Amino acid sequence: MALKEYVRDIQDFPKKGIIFKDITPLLNSPEGTKECLSILMENLKNKKIDKVIGVESRGFFFATLLAHELNVGFVPVRKPGKLPFTTISASYELEYGSDNLEIHTDAIKKGDKVLIHDDVLATGGTAKAVCELVEKLGGEIVQLNFLMELRFLNGREKIKPYDIFAAMEY
Repeated sequence: MALKEYVRDIQDFPKKGIIFKDITPLLNSPEGTKECLSILMENLKNKKIDKVIGVESRGFFFATLLAHELNVGFVPVRKPGKLPFTTISASYELEYGSDNLEIHTDAIKKGDKVLIHDDVLATGGTAKAVCELVEKLGGEIVQLNFLMELRFLNGREKIKPYDIFAAMEY
């Protein structure tokens, strides 16, 4: 079964005019999850990675699986006030304002090779903010990894200098 067959479109969510790409059927399918993980792992062959970052919240699902498969640490990047230790933050633009993301200050060590994983590359704002956090802590970004990329939103332009991979493109 093609990976895209595990993703359903939800009209007008979270607001009118948006077609939301729902990955819950993918998460509900052991076969789909294994296939997706296999595609993501195949793309990481011969890459040295020390940490996998998962971006709140849908990025956590596969980021933890990737960290497990790679036998490396998992680092959550979350919305403000969700992490219990000392954090640094970066802001990013949304279509209706701005928001912030945070990471623990001890999560990435200088020179750590970091894989950043999120569910969707859309406008690129979230990914760019996570890159800023990693680099502020001295980490080296090996790749930005996504379940899907919405090419028509041109998010790749904001994170151009980095290696980018998406398991699916729309």
